[in-house]
Amino acid sequence: MLWCIILARGEAKGIDTISKQNLFFLVISGIATGLSWMFYFKALQMGNVSQVAPIDKLSVALTVILAVTFLGETLTLKTAIGAGLIIAGTLIMIIK
Repeated sequence: MLWCIILARGEAKGIDTISKQNLFFLVISGIATGLSWMFYFKALQMGNVSQVAPIDKLSVALTVILAVTFLGETLTLKTAIGAGLIIAGTLIMIIK
């Protein structure tokens, strides 16, 4: 949808400089995002919001873990505590 707006407004300057590899990853990212929302709404239909939403927010903690592991980002005490609280909160929310 965003691309439709960009193209309609004529603001797609430099789009021809995007490499095929970058374009491929943009398309895959868009597909993954769309599928993610579809699965999220299906999960909301099938389960309790109080259990589905915390699992969705767990992606923030997972992103921190992956960034430290694969991208070599520095894990600060503040970030570690925040990710730990997200994980702990998720576990508390999903346990019946």
